[in-house]
Amino acid sequence: MASVPSLASSVHQRVADALASALPEAGAADPLLRRSDRADFQANGILALAKKAKANPRELATTVVEGLDKGGVIEEIEVSGPGFLNITVSDRAIVETLAARAADARLGVPVNENAGTTVIDYAQPNVAKEMHVGHLRSAVIGAAMVEILEFTGEKVVRRHHIGDWGTQFGMLIQYLIEHPHELDHKAAESDVAVSGEEAMSNLNRLYKASRALFDSDEEFKTRARARVVDLQAGDEQTLALWQRFVDESKIYFYSVFNKLDMDVQDPDIVGESGYNDMLVETCRLLEESGVAVRSEGALCVFFEEFKGPDGNPTPLIVQKSDGGFGYAATDLSAIRDRVGNLKANTLLYVVDARQSLHFKMVFETARRAGWLNEDTKAVQLAFGTVLGADGKPFKTREGETVRLVDLLDEAVERATAVVREKAEKVGLSEQEIVENGQYVGIGAVKYADLSTSAARDYKFDLDQMVSLNGDTSVYLQYAYARIQSILRKSGDVEPAAHPELPLAAAERTLGLHLDGFGELVADAAAEYAPHKLAAYLYQLASHLTAFYDQCPVLKAETPEQVENRLFLVELTARTLSKGMSLLGIRTPERL
Repeated sequence: MASVPSLASSVHQRVADALASALPEAGAADPLLRRSDRADFQANGILALAKKAKANPRELATTVVEGLDKGGVIEEIEVSGPGFLNITVSDRAIVETLAARAADARLGVPVNENAGTTVIDYAQPNVAKEMHVGHLRSAVIGAAMVEILEFTGEKVVRRHHIGDWGTQFGMLIQYLIEHPHELDHKAAESDVAVSGEEAMSNLNRLYKASRALFDSDEEFKTRARARVVDLQAGDEQTLALWQRFVDESKIYFYSVFNKLDMDVQDPDIVGESGYNDMLVETCRLLEESGVAVRSEGALCVFFEEFKGPDGNPTPLIVQKSDGGFGYAATDLSAIRDRVGNLKANTLLYVVDARQSLHFKMVFETARRAGWLNEDTKAVQLAFGTVLGADGKPFKTREGETVRLVDLLDEAVERATAVVREKAEKVGLSEQEIVENGQYVGIGAVKYADLSTSAARDYKFDLDQMVSLNGDTSVYLQYAYARIQSILRKSGDVEPAAHPELPLAAAERTLGLHLDGFGELVADAAAEYAPHKLAAYLYQLASHLTAFYDQCPVLKAETPEQVENRLFLVELTARTLSKGMSLLGIRTPERL
């Protein structure tokens, strides 16, 4: 089914047409339509156009109103003040438009037929290291953007650029050679799968032991450094042991992503090592084109526009003076691969704001080299820091970085307690309590992140996150479950749109907000702003609450009104469910 034009777009077009007739010299003028508390919409563009044409704005506004085609959409329009247009749409138009949305599996959300390919780089953990709270935002924001962009028609390629290369692997591999059973599993003796916790426990133990030996034994340190050379040279035994570390880490990564209710597949994981074969050529291309130059033996790109804390230009070091490659070489090679092989139009990096200078220099280098251009862009979706209740970076009481697994487990524990309190009233089974506890806990963590603009820091407060009140995912999940309860109680009465009925004020407010879903999703996709979708859903749940307070559903005055209100709440539930799923959050049927 084709996308359903919103009432806002229909009104906008009618006012624009009337404006073009009244003031032909203005061409395709924008009436600057927006939602208003004085009417359904207000058009504010006439003042500026009248000033430019040296016309009387109120007279121009009156001429526009006289020439306007209301077309059954616009119920009333009045000129206000010096030339504003206050516009009220008809009840019939609201219900008919919503009925068209309800008839579409996509709720009338348009698909961009000209969308391209976006590669999203997100959720970038490091091999042989635990994921901590700092990995949360990249994973959650990136996963939401994948869903939103795919739903609006973009072809999305997921990329998890894991840290799987570097000097620390010489130390780890050498230790494993000398202590060959350190990565063995008890579970390997049976058919029991290795758990993420066991995999991480082994890696932690090995990392600490190898680090202690590296720091205390000069001979081991020498052997470990030689092992780095073997790794970079592609020595078969060394690579096989390196692969064990990667595989062990993936068991752990997948266990954490599973807790986060995120789908991550093996082909999506292309770490730093995946671009090793391209590094030499990347450096050659940059040097031959003059984009990069040798400086004290290192291959560097210089920028006048990017300066360090000392005020001097900061170079991007692509290759070190000892011949080693830095992060820049890998990132630039990844750009070449994503543009050349994956045919990406957009490269979206969901990366900590503290890395902004690095990525600005990498993107500018790629532009100078011709790998990025007008048709292919790179964007950093930079995110702020997760803070504790004290407003400082989130740490344990001992000052350690918080393990992501511990944080997620605690969220589920708190949420399960909240669900259990309500369980008897709703009649939930123990299995439903456990499942809903997971959905509510993980949803709470995700929503707290996604309801904040990515660029801002936010406070991690579990008590607030799992609250039934305020701007939380639990409030939205409860609104959805409440609608499902009403639909179950409706018996044989089916939801049905009745355009002939007059609407109460709360019905109109809810309906007009529902009608804005498609345009909102498109905006969130275009601006890489999942927080806008979260804000829309919270407003939708708030309008639903006001609707409940003022408009009985099953006890409405007439059978037609019951059907119409059931239609409104059912469409609200579908919109909530779809919007939440785009944020990666589940909506339980009973809560």
